[in-house]
Amino acid sequence: MTTLSERLEPIAAWFRTLGIPEPITHWGHPAMMGIVIFVMGSYVAYAGWRGRLAADKKVAAKKRADHRKLAPLMFLFLALGYTGGVLSLVMQQKPILESPHFWTGTAAIGLLSISSTLSLAGFWGDKPGLRMFHAYLGTVTVGLLIIHTVLGVKLGLSL
Repeated sequence: MTTLSERLEPIAAWFRTLGIPEPITHWGHPAMMGIVIFVMGSYVAYAGWRGRLAADKKVAAKKRADHRKLAPLMFLFLALGYTGGVLSLVMQQKPILESPHFWTGTAAIGLLSISSTLSLAGFWGDKPGLRMFHAYLGTVTVGLLIIHTVLGVKLGLSL
């Protein structure tokens, strides 16, 4: 049976030929994902909740629009970062599936996929219960991403 690392090794080998400095291979993923999670993610979560709770209708509409514009970009950057993080481990010839960081990242992408599907489906007829589930699922996912970050720093320091 071919492992995930073995399947990705040809891609990692090609990236190794580029002469990327080791600190970038090692810490590039955490630096970029830290920005996405803490800067973009915190604003997306804030805008989503502000759009939901603001008493001023103009403010609520603006925040909902901000959330709708930025959340898909955040998901895209996180998905690309997930791929880059896995590839970084393969480039460093480290195991992938043994890390709790890998599993929390996988869970976060899964939860964001569910949340995105709800939104893209128009909450199946704009059902308030599904909108509420989307809000709380997003909040739980942001919390998971914070745990993911802690596990990632621990992983980075251990390599």
